[in-house]
Amino acid sequence: MNPELRQYIEQEIIPRYDDFDFAHRRDHVLMVIRQSVELAERLELDADMAFAIAAYHDTGLSEGREVHHLASGRIIREDQSLKRWFTEEQIEVMAQAAEDHRASSGHPPRSIYGRIVAEADRFIDPETIVRRTVQYGLEHYPEFSREEHFARMLEHLHEKYGRGGYLKLWFEDSPNAARLERLRLMMDDEELMRQLFDNFYSEKESSERS
Repeated sequence: MNPELRQYIEQEIIPRYDDFDFAHRRDHVLMVIRQSVELAERLELDADMAFAIAAYHDTGLSEGREVHHLASGRIIREDQSLKRWFTEEQIEVMAQAAEDHRASSGHPPRSIYGRIVAEADRFIDPETIVRRTVQYGLEHYPEFSREEHFARMLEHLHEKYGRGGYLKLWFEDSPNAARLERLRLMMDDEELMRQLFDNFYSEKESSERS
């Protein structure tokens, strides 16, 4: 991997995630980068492209969640520094991959690089997903009661991760497939979901008291 590209991204791009919501902080982008590079190397593709796409994929959150994927693509196209390492054609593929990564996108990714970042962005750790869903609700809907937060959590999980949900996996042999099935089994157990919710909701109450 190009050391100058890595240095630029580590210094100029990754720190942007420190200001995003809890579900999209530095730990998230580092996870997407790691998984993207692993997938690219396994498929014998350009690891530098996969690295850069993953690093930029959520930078558009600075302009709002609903349009962040489109904004991320524009940020890639407008970053003149990337021309030091990539051709115009590669930059366009990278921008399209960022635009296509969103789980709720109405169309499949236009390139294998789009599928890579989309898959890497869907790292499915059931407990982490539930925690981040609760955290997102607390941050964006502070007016909700405890029960309203619980109902919102369940609704979101089933809409996105449930059988028939809009999340799609792009590699049949991905470890995400087994993790997704485990999450779905957990979602079928409302008593377990209540216990997890209570634990993560209590984290918020504890932080407010400290």
